[in-house]
Amino acid sequence: MKTQLLINPASPTEKIQIIYCDNFLSRLKGLMFSKQIPLDQGILLAESKESKVDTSIHMMFMNFNITALWLNKNFVIVDKVLAKKWHPVYFPKVQAQYVVELHADQFPNFSIGDQLLLQDFQ
Repeated sequence: MKTQLLINPASPTEKIQIIYCDNFLSRLKGLMFSKQIPLDQGILLAESKESKVDTSIHMMFMNFNITALWLNKNFVIVDKVLAKKWHPVYFPKVQAQYVVELHADQFPNFSIGDQLLLQDFQ
């Protein structure tokens, strides 16, 4: 897992420290069992190709609500939801390759159609 900065050019003051999860175990664990997530941190779950099923998320064993953003292969937000703790499953409305999980208060800072950027964390 590597740490990067997630930037939304539509809201350039927003820079979020992201843990990039690209293997099975890191994606499986996600934020499960975490007590909370800081406002300026999150995780990115990366799949090898776009899919609705492979980018679905569950909220079992979650202690808090999150903002979930689904991104296509070009890092464009194609769906978003305020995911509620203990909800069985959320699917994106269209195929996505990445899921970004953030603090629930980040929900209004992102819109469908925003193209996000990842930068190496310095």
